[in-house]
Amino acid sequence: MTVRVRPHHLLCLLTYVGRGYDAKFTANFDTIARHLGRGEEILIVSGPDDICRPLLDTDENHCDRESVAERDRLAARDVSTLLGQSIREGTSLRLNAKLVARMRRAFTSGRTRAACAGCNWVELCTEVAESTYRGALV
Repeated sequence: MTVRVRPHHLLCLLTYVGRGYDAKFTANFDTIARHLGRGEEILIVSGPDDICRPLLDTDENHCDRESVAERDRLAARDVSTLLGQSIREGTSLRLNAKLVARMRRAFTSGRTRAACAGCNWVELCTEVAESTYRGALV
C-alpha cells in the first residue's frame, strides 16, 4: 500500500500518539501509522492526503486552507534540507528506524518545526517530543 502524505504530515506522524480530531480521524491515522511502521511507501502529495480523508466532509475540515498549504511549504523546505533530497509532490520515500530517529532529532531540536507555528496540536507534539516520543505509533 502506498500512503499519500502531504509534507507537514511528515512531521505530525513523528509525534502521533493516537489522539486526533475525532474517533474516525484517529482510527484512520492508527491504520496509516501501522502501514508506515511496516515501511510501506509514502507518496508526497499536494493538498489533502490519506490522513486528511476523514475530515474532508466535516466541520473540522481545514485541509484546503492557505495556512495549511503554507505549513506544507515550510515542512517540505525543512525536511528537504534535513534529508538532502527534494520533498515535493511525487516524491516517494519509506520510513525506517534510522530515518525516523534522524527526523525526530531534528524535530526535537526545532530544526523542522517552522511548519508547526500556529497549529492547535503544537503543545501535544512538544510534550511527546520531550518524552522522547513515548507512545508514538510510528
